[in-house]
Amino acid sequence: MDLSWQNEIAANWRNSESQGRLPHAVLLAGPPGVGKRAAAAWMVRRKLGLATGELPEYPFERPEHADLHWLEPPEDKTSILIDQVRALVAEMTLTSYEGRGKAAVIEPANAMTHSAANSLLKTLEEPPGDALLVLVADRTGRLPATILSRCQRIDIRVPSEREGLEWLDRLQPGAAWAEPLRVAGNAPIAAIAAAEQLETSHGLGRDLAAVASKSASPVDVAANWSKLDPQFVLEWLARQVQSGLKSVHGDRNSARDGAIGESVLRGMDSRNLFCYLDDINRLRGQPRGSYNVQLALEGLLIDWATGLVDAGRHRDRPLLAELDTG
Repeated sequence: MDLSWQNEIAANWRNSESQGRLPHAVLLAGPPGVGKRAAAAWMVRRKLGLATGELPEYPFERPEHADLHWLEPPEDKTSILIDQVRALVAEMTLTSYEGRGKAAVIEPANAMTHSAANSLLKTLEEPPGDALLVLVADRTGRLPATILSRCQRIDIRVPSEREGLEWLDRLQPGAAWAEPLRVAGNAPIAAIAAAEQLETSHGLGRDLAAVASKSASPVDVAANWSKLDPQFVLEWLARQVQSGLKSVHGDRNSARDGAIGESVLRGMDSRNLFCYLDDINRLRGQPRGSYNVQLALEGLLIDWATGLVDAGRHRDRPLLAELDTG
């Protein structure tokens, strides 16, 4: 099914194609669940002359082609390593098998180690021949400025709530999509998974309220949360804090939809909420396995239990050194 909210991006891309002005390196940025990987697959399909529609589609299939290389962390790793990038760079310099040039997708690009990212710089600056390199990033904060400056950035927006609901209703008519879409921050593809995890989200909300009221131990709650997917937990928590910040600044809909009670928000300094959100986002940007999940969650929940009075003052407490194995 077409990703309708990417219509403008697709139209601009087709226009650049017709004028022979496609970029050699593109960074697709945006929150999880807006179809960045589908857009990457659509772009490289068009580059290599493979069949595709006018718009990126869901669900997307990763293209198979001799001139395409799709780079991601190895199965047993959390990062894209320097040897992988070096092999990609060498492959991109070879002659195209079918004469349409080479294409590569790196996703998530923010999973590249520092040394891997550095090894890509020359290729981004001086792409070999007729090549297209597409980087996909859920979070751009961990990408070096040198990478960002060498790519044409395309931000894929979150559609309006109405547009998202209309798309989801076409996907599965009659389903109750409103709450999953709100839980997913209005990202339609993320809402599909959120619909399956609603009860888990409700449980997280109850736990957060219990920690704030001191009827539950932050350490005990962190132990339970650490059994879940850490990215799911951190993304959920980030959305709650974002809703809280909007509520503090007068958005009544955010107060209604969020899991943080108004009485809790009234007892917190909004500046500390911003610091707290920064701590959460910093953890979200860390590769899996590079920090102790339970200790990180304990730190966040202890801060929550104390009304965020110390938020941001000990932000390195729960983290371990990032692993860079090549």
